[in-house]
Amino acid sequence: MDDMTLVTTTVPCMRRILERLNSELVIFNRNEENQKNLSLSSGMPPCSAKRTAIIIFTLKKEFGGLVKALQLFQEKHVRLFHIESRKSKRRDSDFDILVHCHTEHEQLKELAQLLRKQNDILEIKLFYNSPVFDDDMDSVPWFPKKISDLDLCANKVLMYGFDLDADHPGFKDNVYRKRRHYFADLASNFKHGNPIPRIDYTAEEVQTWGVVFRELNKLYPSHACKEYLMNLQLLTKYCKYSEDNIPQLEDVSHFLKERSGFIIRPVAGYLCPRDFLAGLAFRVFHCTQYVRHSSKPLYTPEPDTCHELLGHVPLLAETSFAQFSQEIGLASLGASDDAVQKLATCYFFTVEFGLCKQDGMLRAFGAGLLSSISELKHALSGKANILPFNPILASNQECLITTFQDVYFVSESFEEAKNKMREFAKTFQRPFTVHYNPYTQNMDILRDTNNINSMVKDIRYELDIVEDALSQLSKRRTD
Repeated sequence: MDDMTLVTTTVPCMRRILERLNSELVIFNRNEENQKNLSLSSGMPPCSAKRTAIIIFTLKKEFGGLVKALQLFQEKHVRLFHIESRKSKRRDSDFDILVHCHTEHEQLKELAQLLRKQNDILEIKLFYNSPVFDDDMDSVPWFPKKISDLDLCANKVLMYGFDLDADHPGFKDNVYRKRRHYFADLASNFKHGNPIPRIDYTAEEVQTWGVVFRELNKLYPSHACKEYLMNLQLLTKYCKYSEDNIPQLEDVSHFLKERSGFIIRPVAGYLCPRDFLAGLAFRVFHCTQYVRHSSKPLYTPEPDTCHELLGHVPLLAETSFAQFSQEIGLASLGASDDAVQKLATCYFFTVEFGLCKQDGMLRAFGAGLLSSISELKHALSGKANILPFNPILASNQECLITTFQDVYFVSESFEEAKNKMREFAKTFQRPFTVHYNPYTQNMDILRDTNNINSMVKDIRYELDIVEDALSQLSKRRTD
Protein backbone atom coordinates (compact mmCIF):
# COMPACT_ATOMS: atom_id res chain seq x y z
CA MET A 1 0.00 0.00 0.00
CA ASP A 2 1.52 3.35 -1.09
CA ASP A 3 1.25 6.58 0.91
CA MET A 4 -1.58 7.94 -1.26
CA THR A 5 -3.71 4.83 -0.78
CA LEU A 6 -3.03 4.88 2.95
CA VAL A 7 -4.23 8.47 3.30
CA THR A 8 -7.33 8.05 1.13
CA THR A 9 -8.45 5.02 3.15
CA THR A 10 -7.63 6.59 6.52
CA VAL A 11 -9.66 9.79 6.06
CA PRO A 12 -13.06 8.06 5.45
CA CYS A 13 -12.32 5.81 8.43
CA MET A 14 -11.73 8.90 10.57
CA ARG A 15 -15.03 10.35 9.31
CA ARG A 16 -16.93 7.25 10.48
CA ILE A 17 -15.23 7.44 13.88
CA LEU A 18 -16.27 11.09 14.21
CA GLU A 19 -19.88 10.26 13.32
CA ARG A 20 -19.97 7.56 15.97
CA LEU A 21 -18.33 9.87 18.49
CA ASN A 22 -20.91 12.57 17.78
CA SER A 23 -23.78 10.17 18.50
CA GLU A 24 -22.14 9.08 21.75
CA LEU A 25 -21.60 12.70 22.78
CA VAL A 26 -25.33 13.38 22.33
CA ILE A 27 -26.07 10.56 24.77
CA PHE A 28 -23.49 11.86 27.24
CA ASN A 29 -24.96 15.37 26.99
CA ARG A 30 -28.43 14.05 27.81
CA ASN A 31 -27.11 12.11 30.78
CA GLU A 32 -25.32 15.18 32.10
CA GLU A 33 -28.47 17.28 31.74
CA ASN A 34 -30.54 14.63 33.51
CA GLN A 35 -28.00 14.47 36.31
CA LYS A 36 -28.11 18.25 36.65
CA ASN A 37 -31.92 18.28 36.81
CA LEU A 38 -31.88 15.47 39.36
CA SER A 39 -29.53 17.47 41.56
CA LEU A 40 -31.78 20.56 41.41
CA SER A 41 -35.04 18.67 41.99
CA SER A 42 -33.66 16.80 44.98
CA GLY A 43 -32.53 19.97 46.67
CA MET A 44 -28.85 18.98 46.61
CA PRO A 45 -26.60 22.00 47.18
CA PRO A 46 -24.21 22.90 44.35
CA CYS A 47 -20.58 22.03 44.90
CA SER A 48 -18.63 24.97 46.31
CA ALA A 49 -15.78 26.11 44.11
CA LYS A 50 -12.44 24.91 45.41
CA ARG A 51 -9.04 25.98 44.17
CA THR A 52 -5.60 24.61 44.10
CA ALA A 53 -3.08 27.25 45.08
CA ILE A 54 0.58 27.76 45.83
CA ILE A 55 1.54 29.77 48.91
CA ILE A 56 5.16 30.89 49.28
CA PHE A 57 6.18 32.57 52.52
CA THR A 58 9.57 33.61 53.88
CA LEU A 59 10.21 32.40 57.40
CA LYS A 60 12.73 33.64 59.94
CA LYS A 61 15.10 30.97 61.16
CA GLU A 62 13.52 30.65 64.59
CA PHE A 63 12.52 27.57 66.56
CA GLY A 64 8.91 26.52 66.05
CA GLY A 65 8.11 29.04 63.30
CA LEU A 66 7.14 26.45 60.69
CA VAL A 67 5.06 24.48 63.20
CA LYS A 68 3.03 27.59 64.08
CA ALA A 69 2.46 28.36 60.41
CA LEU A 70 1.29 24.83 59.59
CA GLN A 71 -1.10 24.90 62.53
CA LEU A 72 -2.92 27.75 60.80
CA PHE A 73 -3.41 25.54 57.74
CA GLN A 74 -4.94 22.89 60.01
CA GLU A 75 -7.21 25.36 61.77
CA LYS A 76 -8.58 26.63 58.47
CA HIS A 77 -9.03 23.08 57.12
CA VAL A 78 -6.72 23.77 54.17
CA ARG A 79 -5.59 20.52 52.63
CA LEU A 80 -1.85 20.25 51.98
CA PHE A 81 -0.38 17.91 49.40
CA HIS A 82 3.16 19.24 48.88
CA ILE A 83 5.63 21.22 51.02
CA GLU A 84 9.16 22.36 50.13
CA SER A 85 11.74 24.54 51.86
CA ARG A 86 14.94 26.21 50.67
CA LYS A 87 17.28 28.99 51.75
CA SER A 88 15.93 32.44 51.01
CA LYS A 89 17.61 34.47 48.29
CA ARG A 90 17.34 37.58 50.46
CA ARG A 91 19.19 36.31 53.53
CA ASP A 92 20.91 33.01 54.25
CA SER A 93 19.37 33.00 57.73
CA ASP A 94 15.81 32.89 56.34
CA PHE A 95 13.89 30.12 54.56
CA ASP A 96 11.34 30.15 51.76
CA ILE A 97 8.49 27.69 52.34
CA LEU A 98 6.44 26.57 49.33
CA VAL A 99 3.08 24.89 49.99
CA HIS A 100 0.70 23.37 47.43
CA CYS A 101 -2.79 23.32 48.91
CA HIS A 102 -6.42 22.77 48.02
CA THR A 103 -9.39 24.49 49.65
CA GLU A 104 -12.16 27.03 49.12
CA HIS A 105 -11.30 30.56 48.02
CA GLU A 106 -12.52 32.30 51.19
CA GLN A 107 -10.52 29.94 53.41
CA LEU A 108 -7.36 30.77 51.45
CA LYS A 109 -7.96 34.50 51.93
CA GLU A 110 -8.45 34.06 55.66
CA LEU A 111 -5.37 31.87 55.91
CA ALA A 112 -3.23 34.44 54.08
CA GLN A 113 -4.39 37.16 56.48
CA LEU A 114 -3.48 35.04 59.51
CA LEU A 115 -0.05 34.20 58.06
CA ARG A 116 0.67 37.89 57.50
CA LYS A 117 0.05 38.55 61.22
CA GLN A 118 2.79 36.15 62.31
CA ASN A 119 5.91 38.04 63.37
CA ASP A 120 8.33 35.40 62.08
CA ILE A 121 6.84 35.43 58.56
CA LEU A 122 8.44 38.17 56.46
CA GLU A 123 6.69 37.91 53.08
CA ILE A 124 3.78 36.00 51.52
CA LYS A 125 2.99 35.28 47.87
CA LEU A 126 -0.24 33.57 46.84
CA PHE A 127 -0.77 32.02 43.39
CA TYR A 128 -4.24 30.77 42.47
CA ASN A 129 -4.81 28.02 39.95
CA SER A 130 -7.98 26.82 38.23
CA PRO A 131 -11.09 26.11 40.30
CA VAL A 132 -11.80 22.48 41.06
CA PHE A 133 -15.39 21.25 41.26
CA ASP A 134 -15.17 17.48 41.50
CA ASP A 135 -14.09 15.23 44.30
CA ASP A 136 -12.17 12.97 41.92
CA MET A 137 -9.66 15.80 41.39
CA ASP A 138 -8.88 16.09 45.11
CA SER A 139 -6.09 13.54 44.97
CA VAL A 140 -4.55 14.84 41.72
CA PRO A 141 -1.17 16.54 42.21
CA TRP A 142 -0.96 20.13 41.00
CA PHE A 143 0.33 20.58 37.47
CA PRO A 144 0.74 23.61 35.17
CA LYS A 145 -2.33 24.39 33.07
CA LYS A 146 -0.75 27.15 30.96
CA ILE A 147 2.81 27.65 29.80
CA SER A 148 3.42 30.61 32.13
CA ASP A 149 2.66 28.30 35.08
CA LEU A 150 6.13 26.84 34.50
CA ASP A 151 7.39 29.97 36.30
CA LEU A 152 6.04 28.36 39.49
CA CYS A 153 8.15 25.22 39.27
CA ALA A 154 11.23 26.04 37.17
CA ASN A 155 13.22 27.30 40.18
CA LYS A 156 12.67 24.32 42.46
CA VAL A 157 16.14 22.92 41.81
CA LEU A 158 16.76 19.64 43.63
CA MET A 159 20.53 19.51 43.39
CA TYR A 160 23.61 21.27 42.06
CA GLY A 161 22.71 24.72 40.79
CA PHE A 162 25.25 26.75 42.78
CA ASP A 163 25.36 24.34 45.77
CA LEU A 164 28.02 21.82 44.76
CA ASP A 165 28.75 18.52 46.47
CA ALA A 166 32.16 17.98 48.07
CA ASP A 167 33.17 15.54 45.31
CA HIS A 168 32.25 17.98 42.52
CA PRO A 169 35.31 18.95 40.40
CA GLY A 170 34.63 22.64 41.07
CA PHE A 171 33.85 22.39 44.79
CA LYS A 172 37.16 23.94 45.94
CA ASP A 173 37.35 26.49 43.13
CA ASN A 174 35.90 29.73 44.51
CA VAL A 175 36.04 31.47 41.13
CA TYR A 176 34.04 28.65 39.52
CA ARG A 177 31.51 28.62 42.37
CA LYS A 178 31.00 32.37 42.02
CA ARG A 179 30.40 31.85 38.31
CA ARG A 180 27.80 29.19 39.10
CA HIS A 181 26.03 31.68 41.38
CA TYR A 182 25.86 34.04 38.42
CA PHE A 183 24.21 31.43 36.19
CA ALA A 184 21.82 30.36 38.96
CA ASP A 185 20.66 33.96 39.47
CA LEU A 186 20.01 34.38 35.74
CA ALA A 187 17.87 31.24 35.66
CA SER A 188 15.95 32.04 38.85
CA ASN A 189 15.01 35.51 37.57
CA PHE A 190 13.84 34.28 34.18
CA LYS A 191 10.12 34.52 33.39
CA HIS A 192 8.23 33.03 30.48
CA GLY A 193 8.19 35.41 27.53
CA ASN A 194 11.47 37.09 28.41
CA PRO A 195 14.50 36.81 26.10
CA ILE A 196 17.10 34.38 27.42
CA PRO A 197 20.11 36.37 28.71
CA ARG A 198 23.14 36.22 26.42
CA ILE A 199 26.34 35.03 28.08
CA ASP A 200 29.80 36.43 27.61
CA TYR A 201 31.61 33.13 28.14
CA THR A 202 35.16 33.24 29.48
CA ALA A 203 38.15 31.97 27.52
CA GLU A 204 38.43 29.04 29.94
CA GLU A 205 34.77 28.09 29.39
CA VAL A 206 35.13 28.28 25.60
CA GLN A 207 38.27 26.15 25.78
CA THR A 208 36.45 23.49 27.85
CA TRP A 209 33.56 23.49 25.36
CA GLY A 210 36.06 23.19 22.53
CA VAL A 211 37.65 20.04 23.96
CA VAL A 212 34.24 18.36 24.32
CA PHE A 213 33.06 19.54 20.88
CA ARG A 214 36.22 18.39 19.11
CA GLU A 215 36.41 14.92 20.69
CA LEU A 216 32.72 14.12 20.24
CA ASN A 217 32.67 15.21 16.62
CA LYS A 218 35.26 12.53 15.89
CA LEU A 219 32.69 9.90 16.95
CA TYR A 220 29.43 11.30 15.60
CA PRO A 221 29.76 10.14 11.96
CA SER A 222 30.03 6.49 13.03
CA HIS A 223 28.00 6.56 16.28
CA ALA A 224 25.14 9.12 16.00
CA CYS A 225 21.82 8.53 14.26
CA LYS A 226 21.25 10.24 10.89
CA GLU A 227 18.64 12.67 12.29
CA TYR A 228 21.20 13.92 14.78
CA LEU A 229 23.86 14.42 12.10
CA MET A 230 21.50 16.31 9.81
CA ASN A 231 20.34 18.71 12.52
CA LEU A 232 23.87 19.25 13.83
CA GLN A 233 24.78 20.58 10.39
CA LEU A 234 21.84 22.98 10.52
CA LEU A 235 22.83 24.15 14.00
CA THR A 236 26.35 24.79 12.75
CA LYS A 237 24.91 26.97 10.00
CA TYR A 238 22.20 28.86 11.91
CA CYS A 239 23.34 28.85 15.56
CA LYS A 240 27.13 29.04 15.11
CA TYR A 241 27.96 25.66 16.61
CA SER A 242 31.75 25.46 16.41
CA GLU A 243 34.79 24.45 18.38
CA ASP A 244 35.57 28.02 19.43
CA ASN A 245 32.04 29.30 20.07
CA ILE A 246 29.42 28.30 22.67
CA PRO A 247 25.99 28.88 21.10
CA GLN A 248 23.57 31.24 22.85
CA LEU A 249 20.37 29.65 24.20
CA GLU A 250 18.22 32.44 22.75
CA ASP A 251 19.44 31.64 19.22
CA VAL A 252 18.99 27.91 19.78
CA SER A 253 15.47 28.45 21.13
CA HIS A 254 14.44 30.39 18.00
CA PHE A 255 15.90 27.64 15.81
CA LEU A 256 13.98 24.91 17.65
CA LYS A 257 10.75 26.90 17.56
CA GLU A 258 10.87 27.02 13.77
CA ARG A 259 11.84 23.37 13.41
CA SER A 260 9.69 21.50 15.95
CA GLY A 261 7.84 23.99 18.15
CA PHE A 262 10.12 23.41 21.15
CA ILE A 263 11.59 26.36 23.03
CA ILE A 264 14.38 26.64 25.61
CA ARG A 265 14.02 27.79 29.19
CA PRO A 266 17.15 28.38 31.34
CA VAL A 267 17.39 26.41 34.58
CA ALA A 268 19.93 26.45 37.42
CA GLY A 269 20.30 22.68 37.88
CA TYR A 270 18.39 19.41 38.35
CA LEU A 271 14.61 19.68 38.59
CA CYS A 272 12.49 16.96 40.11
CA PRO A 273 11.10 14.55 37.46
CA ARG A 274 7.55 15.91 37.76
CA ASP A 275 8.58 19.52 37.08
CA PHE A 276 10.99 18.63 34.28
CA LEU A 277 8.50 16.39 32.47
CA ALA A 278 5.79 19.05 32.86
CA GLY A 279 7.94 21.36 30.76
CA LEU A 280 8.12 18.80 27.96
CA ALA A 281 4.31 18.69 27.87
CA PHE A 282 4.38 22.34 26.72
CA ARG A 283 7.33 21.70 24.37
CA VAL A 284 9.61 23.55 26.76
CA PHE A 285 13.06 22.15 27.44
CA HIS A 286 14.73 23.26 30.68
CA CYS A 287 18.36 23.90 29.79
CA THR A 288 21.45 24.84 31.80
CA GLN A 289 23.83 27.61 30.67
CA TYR A 290 26.90 26.91 32.80
CA VAL A 291 29.96 24.96 31.59
CA ARG A 292 31.51 22.00 33.41
CA HIS A 293 34.73 22.54 35.39
CA SER A 294 37.83 22.85 33.25
CA SER A 295 39.83 20.35 35.31
CA LYS A 296 37.70 17.48 33.87
CA PRO A 297 36.41 18.57 30.45
CA LEU A 298 35.33 15.04 29.51
CA TYR A 299 33.36 14.45 32.72
CA THR A 300 30.46 16.14 34.45
CA PRO A 301 28.31 14.86 37.35
CA GLU A 302 25.41 17.07 36.18
CA PRO A 303 23.86 18.34 32.96
CA ASP A 304 25.83 21.36 31.71
CA THR A 305 25.52 23.37 28.51
CA CYS A 306 27.82 20.92 26.67
CA HIS A 307 25.43 18.10 27.50
CA GLU A 308 22.33 20.14 26.61
CA LEU A 309 23.54 21.73 23.36
CA LEU A 310 25.42 18.74 21.98
CA GLY A 311 23.31 15.96 23.47
CA HIS A 312 19.69 17.14 23.47
CA VAL A 313 19.21 20.05 21.08
CA PRO A 314 19.96 18.41 17.70
CA LEU A 315 17.22 15.81 18.16
CA LEU A 316 14.73 18.24 19.70
CA ALA A 317 14.79 19.85 16.25
CA GLU A 318 13.44 16.59 14.78
CA THR A 319 9.62 16.66 14.65
CA SER A 320 9.10 12.94 15.38
CA PHE A 321 11.48 13.03 18.33
CA ALA A 322 9.92 16.26 19.63
CA GLN A 323 6.50 14.59 19.56
CA PHE A 324 7.88 11.58 21.42
CA SER A 325 9.36 13.84 24.12
CA GLN A 326 6.14 15.84 24.49
CA GLU A 327 4.00 12.72 24.89
CA ILE A 328 6.08 11.59 27.86
CA GLY A 329 5.50 15.01 29.38
CA LEU A 330 1.76 14.95 28.71
CA ALA A 331 1.43 11.54 30.36
CA SER A 332 3.05 12.92 33.53
CA LEU A 333 0.58 15.77 34.14
CA GLY A 334 -1.52 15.00 37.20
CA ALA A 335 -0.18 11.44 37.36
CA SER A 336 0.69 9.69 40.61
CA ASP A 337 4.22 9.86 42.01
CA ASP A 338 4.78 6.23 41.03
CA ALA A 339 3.62 6.86 37.46
CA VAL A 340 5.85 9.95 37.15
CA GLN A 341 8.83 7.96 38.36
CA LYS A 342 8.19 5.24 35.78
CA LEU A 343 7.81 7.81 33.00
CA ALA A 344 11.00 9.56 34.10
CA THR A 345 12.88 6.25 34.04
CA CYS A 346 11.60 5.54 30.52
CA TYR A 347 12.75 9.03 29.54
CA PHE A 348 16.18 8.23 30.98
CA PHE A 349 16.56 5.05 28.93
CA THR A 350 15.32 6.64 25.70
CA VAL A 351 15.94 10.39 25.49
CA GLU A 352 19.10 10.15 27.59
CA PHE A 353 20.53 6.71 26.76
CA GLY A 354 18.49 5.37 23.86
CA LEU A 355 19.73 3.48 20.81
CA CYS A 356 18.09 2.88 17.44
CA LYS A 357 18.73 0.78 14.34
CA GLN A 358 19.57 2.41 11.03
CA ASP A 359 20.75 0.61 7.92
CA GLY A 360 21.29 -2.52 9.99
CA MET A 361 23.62 -0.74 12.43
CA LEU A 362 23.17 0.46 16.01
CA ARG A 363 23.21 4.23 16.39
CA ALA A 364 22.82 6.48 19.43
CA PHE A 365 20.08 9.07 19.90
CA GLY A 366 20.26 9.49 23.69
CA ALA A 367 21.74 12.78 24.90
CA GLY A 368 23.64 11.11 27.73
CA LEU A 369 25.47 9.01 25.16
CA LEU A 370 25.94 11.74 22.56
CA SER A 371 27.60 14.01 25.13
CA SER A 372 29.84 11.35 26.73
CA ILE A 373 32.82 10.09 24.76
CA SER A 374 33.55 7.04 26.90
CA GLU A 375 29.97 5.82 27.28
CA LEU A 376 29.16 6.44 23.62
CA LYS A 377 32.08 4.17 22.69
CA HIS A 378 31.01 1.57 25.26
CA ALA A 379 27.34 1.44 24.22
CA LEU A 380 28.26 0.67 20.58
CA SER A 381 31.31 -1.49 21.30
CA GLY A 382 29.43 -4.78 21.00
CA LYS A 383 30.15 -5.52 24.67
CA ALA A 384 27.18 -3.65 26.21
CA ASN A 385 23.96 -5.40 27.25
CA ILE A 386 21.35 -4.25 24.71
CA LEU A 387 17.63 -5.14 24.76
CA PRO A 388 14.63 -4.16 22.60
CA PHE A 389 12.85 -1.14 24.08
CA ASN A 390 10.05 -2.24 26.40
CA PRO A 391 8.56 0.51 28.61
CA ILE A 392 7.51 -1.94 31.32
CA LEU A 393 10.99 -3.42 31.56
CA ALA A 394 12.76 -0.06 31.17
CA SER A 395 10.64 1.65 33.84
CA ASN A 396 11.85 -0.84 36.44
CA GLN A 397 15.53 -0.55 35.51
CA GLU A 398 17.97 1.25 37.80
CA CYS A 399 19.30 4.55 36.44
CA LEU A 400 23.06 4.80 36.96
CA ILE A 401 24.69 8.24 37.10
CA THR A 402 28.38 7.72 37.90
CA THR A 403 28.97 4.51 35.91
CA PHE A 404 27.95 3.04 32.56
CA GLN A 405 24.40 1.68 32.36
CA ASP A 406 23.86 -2.02 32.99
CA VAL A 407 21.55 -2.17 29.99
CA TYR A 408 20.67 -0.05 26.95
CA PHE A 409 17.40 -0.21 25.04
CA VAL A 410 17.13 -0.10 21.26
CA SER A 411 14.10 1.05 19.23
CA GLU A 412 13.46 0.42 15.55
CA SER A 413 12.41 4.07 15.15
CA PHE A 414 11.19 7.08 17.11
CA GLU A 415 7.69 6.26 15.87
CA GLU A 416 7.89 2.77 17.37
CA ALA A 417 9.14 4.16 20.68
CA LYS A 418 6.35 6.76 20.71
CA ASN A 419 3.63 4.17 20.07
CA LYS A 420 4.97 1.93 22.84
CA MET A 421 5.11 4.85 25.28
CA ARG A 422 1.59 5.90 24.29
CA GLU A 423 0.23 2.43 25.13
CA PHE A 424 2.27 2.34 28.34
CA ALA A 425 0.86 5.72 29.43
CA LYS A 426 -2.69 4.38 29.07
CA THR A 427 -2.03 2.02 31.99
CA PHE A 428 -1.81 4.98 34.40
CA GLN A 429 -5.16 6.02 35.85
CA ARG A 430 -6.20 9.69 35.82
CA PRO A 431 -9.76 11.10 36.17
CA PHE A 432 -9.22 13.18 33.00
CA THR A 433 -7.29 13.40 29.74
CA VAL A 434 -5.11 16.35 28.75
CA HIS A 435 -4.72 17.88 25.32
CA TYR A 436 -2.15 20.56 24.52
CA ASN A 437 -3.59 23.53 22.67
CA PRO A 438 -0.72 24.99 20.61
CA TYR A 439 -2.68 28.18 19.84
CA THR A 440 -3.16 29.21 23.48
CA GLN A 441 -0.26 27.15 24.88
CA ASN A 442 -2.67 25.87 27.51
CA MET A 443 -3.69 22.39 28.59
CA ASP A 444 -7.27 21.48 27.77
CA ILE A 445 -8.65 19.19 30.46
CA LEU A 446 -10.92 16.70 28.67
CA ARG A 447 -13.39 15.52 31.29
CA ASP A 448 -16.83 16.60 30.04
CA THR A 449 -18.70 16.69 26.75
CA ASN A 450 -18.13 20.41 26.18
CA ASN A 451 -14.35 19.95 26.14
CA ILE A 452 -14.57 16.88 23.94
CA ASN A 453 -17.05 18.52 21.54
CA SER A 454 -14.65 21.39 21.02
CA MET A 455 -11.81 19.01 20.20
CA VAL A 456 -14.01 17.03 17.77
CA LYS A 457 -14.75 20.26 15.87
CA ASP A 458 -11.02 20.90 15.54
CA ILE A 459 -10.45 17.35 14.23
CA ARG A 460 -13.29 17.74 11.73
CA TYR A 461 -11.74 20.97 10.41
CA GLU A 462 -8.34 19.29 10.04
CA LEU A 463 -9.95 16.43 8.09
CA ASP A 464 -11.61 18.96 5.78
CA ILE A 465 -8.16 20.35 4.98
CA VAL A 466 -6.78 16.85 4.29
CA GLU A 467 -9.71 15.99 2.01
CA ASP A 468 -9.28 19.23 0.09
CA ALA A 469 -5.57 18.53 -0.35
CA LEU A 470 -6.33 15.01 -1.61
CA SER A 471 -8.88 16.39 -4.05
CA GLN A 472 -6.33 18.86 -5.44
CA LEU A 473 -3.74 16.08 -5.73
CA SER A 474 -6.17 13.83 -7.62
CA LYS A 475 -6.95 16.62 -10.07
CA ARG A 476 -3.26 17.18 -10.82
CA ARG A 477 -2.76 13.45 -11.43
CA THR A 478 -5.62 13.26 -13.92
CA ASP A 479 -4.62 16.45 -15.80
